[in-house]
Amino acid sequence: MPNSDRRLQIHTLGPTGTNCEAAAFHYLEQNNHKQGGVVLYDTLESAIDGVMDNPADSVLLGCVVYPKLHEIVFKNLKSMSLHECFMLATHPMVLAGHDAGPVQKVLSHPAPVNLIEGRGYDIRFVTSNAAAARECADGAADACITTSIAAKANDLKILEDFGEIQMGFSIHVPHGTML
Repeated sequence: MPNSDRRLQIHTLGPTGTNCEAAAFHYLEQNNHKQGGVVLYDTLESAIDGVMDNPADSVLLGCVVYPKLHEIVFKNLKSMSLHECFMLATHPMVLAGHDAGPVQKVLSHPAPVNLIEGRGYDIRFVTSNAAAARECADGAADACITTSIAAKANDLKILEDFGEIQMGFSIHVPHGTML
C-alpha cells in the first residue's frame, strides 16, 4: 500500500469539473494518498512543467483519448514514463447551452466532438470540457459538449445527455519517482 503520509501532487487537465480532475481525486483515494492534491492546467502539455518542477512528489494524469497523449509520451521519454492505466466512468457527458434560441455554434474539446457529428453545427475547439462550459456560459457559443458537473457549475441547461463513458486514464511518472 502506498505511503498515506506522502503529499503526492497529481498534475492534470483543468479547470475544475473535468473528467481528469475527477480521475485524479479517485486515484489519490484508491491509492491511499490522503495528503495528496490535484493541480489543474489548461493543457496536459503545460502540466508536464509542473510535474518536472517537483519530480519527487508529482505525477501527470492523462486521459487516453486526449488528442496529443502520444506526443506527451514520446517527447518526454528521457524524463518520465507511463507507469499505469486505470478505468473510470466519466461524469455524464452532455450537450449543454442557453435556454433561448437554436443551437448553431458549439464549443468542444476535440476528444468528445464525435458525440455531435453530422449535425451541421459550427464547432469551435477549446482546451477541455470544463473550459467549454465556462466559455459557453460567458457567451462564446450557443452550446457546448461538457460534463454534467461543469454544465451545472456554469448554470447551463442540459440539452442532451450522452451518459457516462467508460474511460482510460494514464499515470506518467518522472524517472526515479517511487509511487
